[in-house]
Amino acid sequence: MIIVLERQIRDDHKQRIRSFLEEHGFRVREIVGEEETIFGAVGHLTIDHREVEVLPGVVRVIPISKPFKLASRELKREDTIVPVRDVKIGSGRVAVIAGPCSVESSEVMYETAEIVKRSGAVMLRGGAFKPRTSPYAFQGSGEAGLKLLRDVGDYYGMPVASEIVSPEHYAMMREYVDVLQIGTRNMQNYELLKVVGAGGRPVILKRGLAATIQEWLMAAEYLLAHGSEHVILCERGIRTFETSTRNTLDISAIPVVKKLTHLPIIVDPSHATGIREKVSPVALASVAAGADGLIVEVHPRPEQALSDGPQTLFPDQFERLMRDIEALCPVVEKELARLPEKGEQRPQFSGFDAGEHVSVAFQGEPGAYSEIALRRFFQSDAVSSQPCSEFRDVFDAVLEGRTRYGILPLENSLSGSIHENYDLLLQYPDLRIVGEIKIRIIHSLIAVPGAGLGDIERVYSHPQGFAQCARFLGEHPNWQQVPFYDTAGSVAHIARQGDKRCAAIAGSEAARAHGMHPLKEGIETNPQNYTRFVVLVREEHARIADPDRASIVFTTPDTPGSLFSCMRVIAERNLNMKKLESRPILGKPWQPMFYLDMEIPSLAAFEDAYAALATVAENLRLLGTYRVQ
Repeated sequence: MIIVLERQIRDDHKQRIRSFLEEHGFRVREIVGEEETIFGAVGHLTIDHREVEVLPGVVRVIPISKPFKLASRELKREDTIVPVRDVKIGSGRVAVIAGPCSVESSEVMYETAEIVKRSGAVMLRGGAFKPRTSPYAFQGSGEAGLKLLRDVGDYYGMPVASEIVSPEHYAMMREYVDVLQIGTRNMQNYELLKVVGAGGRPVILKRGLAATIQEWLMAAEYLLAHGSEHVILCERGIRTFETSTRNTLDISAIPVVKKLTHLPIIVDPSHATGIREKVSPVALASVAAGADGLIVEVHPRPEQALSDGPQTLFPDQFERLMRDIEALCPVVEKELARLPEKGEQRPQFSGFDAGEHVSVAFQGEPGAYSEIALRRFFQSDAVSSQPCSEFRDVFDAVLEGRTRYGILPLENSLSGSIHENYDLLLQYPDLRIVGEIKIRIIHSLIAVPGAGLGDIERVYSHPQGFAQCARFLGEHPNWQQVPFYDTAGSVAHIARQGDKRCAAIAGSEAARAHGMHPLKEGIETNPQNYTRFVVLVREEHARIADPDRASIVFTTPDTPGSLFSCMRVIAERNLNMKKLESRPILGKPWQPMFYLDMEIPSLAAFEDAYAALATVAENLRLLGTYRVQ
């Protein structure tokens, strides 16, 4: 059952609820969400839920209808993110795990790791214990192989994954392996699941050869029920009558699983197809279907591989696959996960670490595109979002210290710059840009549950929402278009009205945030619709490691060639200009101010250019040095 707790519940009330449930034989897991805190209680016994509802601090009790309780999205609406060192699985990125089927020689492992990391993989795989159909096939190199895998992973700064086949191996394997893989033949080895679940190490759980999705999720439930919080599902194909491939990839399982569970799902196209030439197209199809990652077999010389050579990619094939995935990711609103180079650090913001709760201000209602952008940027459960009515309110919240960060849209790929926010950047000199992220804007027609297209008479949205969905709206000329201040706000408005005749145009996240129903998704006229967002912070907190982008603003003297002189400073220092736009200066007609964004190879190179610009430009100001995600 799900026990929804009061927002400001007292600690003694929370402990009393937990003790009551545990005394009645339930395992209790606390889940802190964006909107509410809940207890998930699972066990063999049942009690009258009214006994729980009357306890102080309980808002309501919701029975879980699915046989898999802890894995169910009924228990946890937000997607689970599984952290593995610097890698996050299920975080809106596509994480690729790659390596040979089996750990072989030191030469092969080091060569393979260098290849897959250079191409963009974030985790190294390799089997040391191999359950094989034939007793005469290579069974793996055991603990010696795991030690080699660990040494190679450490050398290249990559987490490592390997398969566990026996409960007796757990204590030894946890010394070497970051992620334990439970293979298809062991999906229902319940004693193994219990041991691995109790250990708490991240787990990749492969689907059984003939397992239904529910059986697969019930196996995940074993892991979760015995203590694991970090379970990654892996679809690797099921056994059917078809013989053209090694197995039949159930690609439809990806969206089905996404709806049923909060756990991330990756795909193994190597075992799904068993044929090298089919691995890449199936991998791309999996990403398009919503997979959070891939696990791919790669070998420098597949014809010499000790196991599964025919399904193993050559290095050039893997490199091309990674380029294709990177090109596909923006279409499915994801990014290709990457590891930092050796010695490089991920962006670190002053005063923020993973264990500290910080707040981020955004303009709009819950579910707004700005809130989606901040979730993808920070990728942390320790971040809370604070909605604001106006863009200026976001600046004020950060300046006054009511939130640590603010996030704002600056530019749309179709409609151009959001000039109000560029002008506000000038009015708040104590704030700095410390990060940037781009997201794809996908509009949906949203209505109250139970409404159909034939019920709609009025549609609410921001004017840009109407403009970006003109083709779809042209198919319904009788609908009245009612402008609203915000797309997500229009969803909140129809939710309050509860009228089947009213609909809104916004993102599907806004529908979920307000309990509404998307009638039709992807209604934007041009799918190449992206918005660039920036993260703001007070100047004293604006320190990050190794920025790769800088934004400045300046004016030029009213003399011939003055702008050219500024551009020459940028060009001579080999800084790549990404944006140059002029804006009028309030109270000074025909005297423009220039906003300029540039890629910077290092902070020192930018500081040199900035000092040189100060000698040829006027009113030069730094808006921020930051990293782009």
